[in-house]
Amino acid sequence: MKHSQKIQKTHHHSATNAERGTTLGVFDRIHQPGTNIVIYQRDTSILKDTVQRVVQQNIEFRSTGTDDTIEREIRALLHSDKNQLIIQDILKLLRQFKEITKANSFRLFLATINTNMCRKFHTDVNSLRMLCTYTGPGTLWVAEEGDHGDTTQNNQSSQDELPCQSIINQVDTGNVVILKGALYPDGNPVLHRSPTIETTGQKRLLLRIDINESPWI
Repeated sequence: MKHSQKIQKTHHHSATNAERGTTLGVFDRIHQPGTNIVIYQRDTSILKDTVQRVVQQNIEFRSTGTDDTIEREIRALLHSDKNQLIIQDILKLLRQFKEITKANSFRLFLATINTNMCRKFHTDVNSLRMLCTYTGPGTLWVAEEGDHGDTTQNNQSSQDELPCQSIINQVDTGNVVILKGALYPDGNPVLHRSPTIETTGQKRLLLRIDINESPWI
């Protein structure tokens, strides 16, 4: 049943389901009960030039396997010496994801996005997922409880699928998140969706890493 409601959007809302930090150690907190999103807040200005080169290539790259297999394939894809900084960043994040998940096989997706990927808020049918939007608007996610702080109205077509007065946060460009999905053992997946960019002319360079197996199942 549809109903009228207000959806509010903010970049920095205090949410009980989220953990934020400025070091890679924040990723460990994804295993805490009640936490279903962790955000690694960082400055990626050093990557600006290499990111702009890569996004203009309009790539759509997928690789599946061990971190060593993915490393070989990502190095082959971005073989230019000018791309070494983003290669190193992607591999650092992959190895960190491996440490957090204890998995041995992964699915990595790196692509230039100029369409609306996931229009509706949803949860993923997986255990854990890592996302980084290197350029362009970041992922939207639903906050739970906490102090709502300053917000602005955000009238999205998906609003009828969310609880009334839902508070929507947006990940800052360059920050890295790990999201809990429906297959994580505590059954506490985070609601999220891609930003709407199809009519804006914007491009995103999106990195997505999933577990290709689940050590918990």
